[in-house]
Amino acid sequence: MPNQHRPRRNHDRRRLLTLMGSGLLAACGAPLPTPTPAASPSASVTPAPSSIPDPSATPAPVEFAAPANAEPLVPLLITISAPGRSGPAALHVTDARGRPAGSFELSLSDGKSQIELLPRGALGPQQVELVMAGQVIGLQDALFILNAQTAITTGQPRFDELYPRLRNFMQQCRLSYILDEQRVSGYRSPDNPLLWLRDHTYQARGFRYFERDLTSLIDGFRQAQNPNGSLPDWLANRDMGVLNPGRKEVEADVEFLFVQAVYEAWQATGDDQWLKDNLAAMRMALDYSMSDPQRWDAERGLIKRPYTIDMWDFSYGPTTRDPSNGKPAPRHWIDEATIWGIFHGDNTGLAHALDLLALTEERVGDPQEALRRRSQADTLKDRLNELSWNGRFFTHFVPLKPFDPVGVDPAAQLSLSNTYALNREVLRSKQARAIVEEYFERGAKRDPAIFAEWYSIDPPFPAGSYGLAGRAGEKPGEYVNGGIMPLVGGELARGAFRHGAERYAFEILHRYYFLISSTGETYLWYYPVGSPGISGTDTLPTDGWGASAMLAAFIEGAVGVEDRGVRYDHMRLSPRWAATTDVRSVAATVRYAASDGYVAYRWQQSQQAIQLEFTGSGERAELRVLLPEGVSSVQSVTLDTSPVAYELRDLFGSWYVILVAETGSGVLEVRW
Repeated sequence: MPNQHRPRRNHDRRRLLTLMGSGLLAACGAPLPTPTPAASPSASVTPAPSSIPDPSATPAPVEFAAPANAEPLVPLLITISAPGRSGPAALHVTDARGRPAGSFELSLSDGKSQIELLPRGALGPQQVELVMAGQVIGLQDALFILNAQTAITTGQPRFDELYPRLRNFMQQCRLSYILDEQRVSGYRSPDNPLLWLRDHTYQARGFRYFERDLTSLIDGFRQAQNPNGSLPDWLANRDMGVLNPGRKEVEADVEFLFVQAVYEAWQATGDDQWLKDNLAAMRMALDYSMSDPQRWDAERGLIKRPYTIDMWDFSYGPTTRDPSNGKPAPRHWIDEATIWGIFHGDNTGLAHALDLLALTEERVGDPQEALRRRSQADTLKDRLNELSWNGRFFTHFVPLKPFDPVGVDPAAQLSLSNTYALNREVLRSKQARAIVEEYFERGAKRDPAIFAEWYSIDPPFPAGSYGLAGRAGEKPGEYVNGGIMPLVGGELARGAFRHGAERYAFEILHRYYFLISSTGETYLWYYPVGSPGISGTDTLPTDGWGASAMLAAFIEGAVGVEDRGVRYDHMRLSPRWAATTDVRSVAATVRYAASDGYVAYRWQQSQQAIQLEFTGSGERAELRVLLPEGVSSVQSVTLDTSPVAYELRDLFGSWYVILVAETGSGVLEVRW
């Protein structure tokens, strides 16, 4: 639960006035002051005997001066005027939640002093009090306002420009309009002008750092939920002539996407009441997925679907006809020719959603129901592994009845949702590493003309396996039939960071930066040789889906800021810059735009040490410091200059120093 304590606005003011009125505070002369260097938190100060105030005089009130606004861990100069006082003192800072945000030593000289400190703690107004000889002699409730915006500075353009570029791409995908007298705002597909739940949900990994409205579109989908718990793929947009929400019949993943969307929006906003308002809809959605005969294979205990390419919305077979208008169309419909089977991505997504629902139950629902949902998730994972895991990755599609697609070996096909599985926390560590290595090896073996191994599916299906009425995707190397997709590269990079392949992950980010910086564009898919995939007149050159996946890999993987709670109240901090050859100093701030949840740090690597100074809105920090290549042992680990217990962990050859700090701010130093 986020800290709800309020600042102690008046706890010392009455005592201060009483002391001043009784003449217990006094002055003594001293030379003019000089500014002090940036201050670090310290223990309480014991004044020298000569600094004890003279009770025979009544000094003037203490005054503080500072810039009105401050940023986390950016030096802030505070000027103190305490007429008639000299000697050692301490400045105590309290953040907007009433928590200590630092105690700083200083010296008053002829009633004046300046101190440069590094602001930290919760965002909002910060209180300061000046203590001398054990007595509070000055207090100001809101000396400065601490604010934060997402920004990363490394000195290298490929990293420093990445967030602004990707934010700009994604902002071009934002769509907002009035629906049923309520405004909905969301992020559209790069190939379709409607608001689809899947596109919005997957892009949320990126837009939560700059978008304030995280809930209106989800509310719109909840209101469009059917009585049986199923949800539409897209919402109505009457301005476009789309009068009703709709769904492609072959889709089997919409319900788990709704649960993921709700949970991640709540995680960024921290709005418990809104989460509770969605709980019934979340339960209904997953219950539908696990019971409806059209979605659930009761014999295997797994979600089923028609034979689509990965999660996409058209199934195997020749072009069919749209039943609403008779025009040629992809096979979006279920009929007697439908080939049924188990697709792994539906089931890893459902297992992940069940775990998220369990966390939701613990927060605003029924703890016993949380246990049941976790049990369902564990059972689902076991069943899927037994059926679909082939030792290197998940088999793309397992037909319920014998069926062999023409012209391709289905056992060799690596489909894109393997990369999503890397980040759904549904895999054993060795499974995750095997998937990363499979992509790496295919990349190493690829034709030099193919610019990336971010395949939608590899190898693709022969031409004509999927009839798309002449649209792009019928031929190998097009669209989701073997096209190259940045969303795959982004998920792969995020997973590679998580599973000990940091240098490979950085290389993926570098390739993507080269692509977007050289063209100023990004597309949902590319032909293998690197030319943009244009699916139709609605195609945007600012693909938000792939951009968000790359941004998530950058912030959660490279920068290493992950939220393990809500609004970063429990942050996991894993800066992985030691895996680069040219980054040795980093200033990073990551904030949710819809709340005050944030994390900031300063990371620096020297020849034999890494220092990490961190702060944030949270109460607890899990710190995971990646050591440079070739370093597998350390001489010392200190937190705020004191030795601290730690774990040294080998993650497939990458060595991490891991510990938990029961505080949201501190300075960690690792020496080897």
